[in-house]
Amino acid sequence: MAFARRSALALGALIAALAVVRPAWLAAHEIPNDITIQAFLKPEGNRLRVVMRLPMASINDIDWPYKPNGSLDLDRADRALNDASTQWLADFMTLYEGNTKLAYPRVVDVRASLPSDQSFDTYEHAVAHVTGPKLPNDQDYIISQGMLDALFEYSIQSDRSNFAIDYDFMKLGVRVLTVLRFIPPDRDVRTFELRNNPGLVRLDPNIAQAAWRFLKDGFVHILTGADHLLFLFCLIIPFRQLRALVVIITSFTVAQSVALIASAYDMAPGALWFPPFIDTLVALSILYIALENLIAPSLRRRWMIAFGFGLAHGFGFAFAFRQTLQFAGVHKLASLLAFNVGLEAGQLVALAVMVPALALLFRFAVNERIGVVILSLLVAHSGWHWTLDRYAIFSRFRIEWPVFDAAFFVVVIRWLMVAIVLAGVAWLIFGVFGKRTELAQSEIKN
Repeated sequence: MAFARRSALALGALIAALAVVRPAWLAAHEIPNDITIQAFLKPEGNRLRVVMRLPMASINDIDWPYKPNGSLDLDRADRALNDASTQWLADFMTLYEGNTKLAYPRVVDVRASLPSDQSFDTYEHAVAHVTGPKLPNDQDYIISQGMLDALFEYSIQSDRSNFAIDYDFMKLGVRVLTVLRFIPPDRDVRTFELRNNPGLVRLDPNIAQAAWRFLKDGFVHILTGADHLLFLFCLIIPFRQLRALVVIITSFTVAQSVALIASAYDMAPGALWFPPFIDTLVALSILYIALENLIAPSLRRRWMIAFGFGLAHGFGFAFAFRQTLQFAGVHKLASLLAFNVGLEAGQLVALAVMVPALALLFRFAVNERIGVVILSLLVAHSGWHWTLDRYAIFSRFRIEWPVFDAAFFVVVIRWLMVAIVLAGVAWLIFGVFGKRTELAQSEIKN
């Protein structure tokens, strides 16, 4: 009995100790939800200088020297600051000159900074701050509120080389925004806003590198966009013959390409209401096509509808393109064309899967007309809910009338030119494919 009592007491003491120790251990490893890292990269002669700023709250497992009042002992903090800069920045960052990985950097200097410090507004101010005077030791510096500033140097062959960076800072925060400014010699500063882990980033890509990245982005975007794929699927449910598909897909492709190009060159409204408006139109396009499939699908009308709604989908693609435009360097047009090629390649892959799948379904599983009705009802159900949800978001925005100034009329003239081009393209499509459309329609009826 005495042994059991002693065992129970020991177990209770152990549980109590764990209750105290475990939260302290967890607190030491907690990371902030949102952090922003600032960085300047500047090649100079045979060195690449990287100056960075990181919130101290993201740094763990460093043996900080503290004063009795709990603030950082700045006079004894040099070694800890140096360890923090290497273990939490340099260790998770790789730079490349061309395709050659650069050697581990040299730590030039490190500083503990106050959150009110504004020295990272320019590269020169940031470097002067990191290499300048330290904070006095009588400053009450709270680790969780401060900033870590570090200056690294990499050895390079030439400051005219093409540089790239790859990093993984996801251990520093749940969501990480890295504001990176690359300063090449004799050229404008190039600013990147990189979220979480963006993979390899070419700071000054050549045309092939930029085009390849955007081709992949376009391909992945179309295959991961459920609403665009559902619209494409609904377009082709009643019309699976090659001639019919050529008319529909050509019309859709031309329209989305025009909208994508126009948006990339700042011809789309920049108001906050425009993206949710386009999202609502995309959902509405799915609902409309599904309902038309149920009532009376017409091939002659289908290519015109595909053309009209293709404009909305093109603006939807443009939002994704704009988010990645920072990776194009000076090759905006080439990147735009490559992105569009990626979209079309993704659509072809989707069609290559959808058309045979529909053919097999209607041949072995269900009657074609019944299958068209069932599938269209399912699509209409999704389109209806998407339309309601997106309209609810769009309705929160206030649409204001534009200011009728010179800039407004410049945009109007540009869109008139686009409208003329669209009318010509529409006439060309109708003229070239008009007879084929009628022939395909008669084949479908027969």
